[in-house]
Amino acid sequence: MSPVGSSVGVLSQALAEKKSLMSAWCSLPDPTIAGILAREDFDCVILDMQHGLLDYAGVAAAIPLVAAAGKPAIARVPVGDFATASRFLDIGAAGIIAPMINTIEDARRFASFMKYPPMGERSWGPHGVITLSGMNPGDYFSKANGMSVSLAMIETREALHIIDDILAVAGIDGIFVGPADLSIALSGGARVDAHGTEVDEALAHCLARARAAGKFVGVFAIDGERANTLIERGFDLVSLGTDTTLLRAGAQAAIKVMRGG
Repeated sequence: MSPVGSSVGVLSQALAEKKSLMSAWCSLPDPTIAGILAREDFDCVILDMQHGLLDYAGVAAAIPLVAAAGKPAIARVPVGDFATASRFLDIGAAGIIAPMINTIEDARRFASFMKYPPMGERSWGPHGVITLSGMNPGDYFSKANGMSVSLAMIETREALHIIDDILAVAGIDGIFVGPADLSIALSGGARVDAHGTEVDEALAHCLARARAAGKFVGVFAIDGERANTLIERGFDLVSLGTDTTLLRAGAQAAIKVMRGG
């Protein structure tokens, strides 16, 4: 996707160029898995701390391994842990996904940790990202707010109701939709159905509102078929399954061949 060393800014650049990006999703605790998947034909790698087994040290170790493949890393932080967003940006993450952004205050607090003043309140300490970006400190400071992509997750009724307000927050670059949690919320806790009619209508609404605001929109897809559908619908960033599902799919395919089809 890009030469080694330019991984920090390539995500924002590709999104601004209206490219549809496909991401790997890592939840297993070994950071080398992220490095391996970055060598495949993914455009970026998402590192999940919310539901995944990755901890801070694991994400910190994975980011340079992904960058070594010339790909940007995106970290999903735990619910409400906005301060960790700044720490991952300091290491060299190109973007951050914050789950359960259900109020305007949630969005504002998240944005404040993502952007330097005057837009936000991010403090100075970009030790790792200076090395990965190849920039000097002054150049990084002048460009960091534009390079560091902040994605607020939309996965509840509350978030859907105020989606325009969330998108209007300065420092929020876009949204990332969680179809499974959204299906639980929209069904009143009755079911998980990420492909249901209500969810599809909500996805269309999220896409339309993000486009109206001139901001990015990403979404999780369980498999390749669903990912293709969502890319065709116009989503900017589509995550394809998880490292666990890809591992199982590869094993199942090999076993099927070995056992004679």
